[in-house]
Amino acid sequence: MPQISQIAETYASQLFWLAIVFGLVYFVIGRGLLRKVEGTIDARDRKISGDLAAAEAARIEAERIEEANRARGEANRAEALKVTQAAKEAAAREAEAKVKAADAESKSRIEAAEQRIRGTAEAAMGEVEAVAAEAAQDIVARLTGLSVAPDRAALAVRTALAEVKA
Repeated sequence: MPQISQIAETYASQLFWLAIVFGLVYFVIGRGLLRKVEGTIDARDRKISGDLAAAEAARIEAERIEEANRARGEANRAEALKVTQAAKEAAAREAEAKVKAADAESKSRIEAAEQRIRGTAEAAMGEVEAVAAEAAQDIVARLTGLSVAPDRAALAVRTALAEVKA
């Protein structure tokens, strides 16, 4: 078989060219492209670590801002509580002043009414004394036929009323 006998002659040259092609492929791809791939991977790793560092810085800044907002909110709440408390105190003072004014006004009205009542009662008592004195004069005149002086009748009525009051 002639094909089998040619294998030995062509086999050595094919192995030679195979080694040269694989060597070229190794040096071109292995040395040339591998550096580009490694450079791309390194750039990607740097970009990712830079992004992670930026994200961490942004997170820290966000926490700082949130803490500042929380502190500002607490300060605002405390200020609102102070304002509310001051308003309550002012309203209480105002209400107390109004109550005192109303109390003073009602006391003055009551005193005026009591004076009017005392005046009216004294006037009524004077009239009652006068009517009682006249009645006493009429009763004594009818029963005994004697006439009693108006001064003596008034004195007797006052004495009798004083005993009743006591």
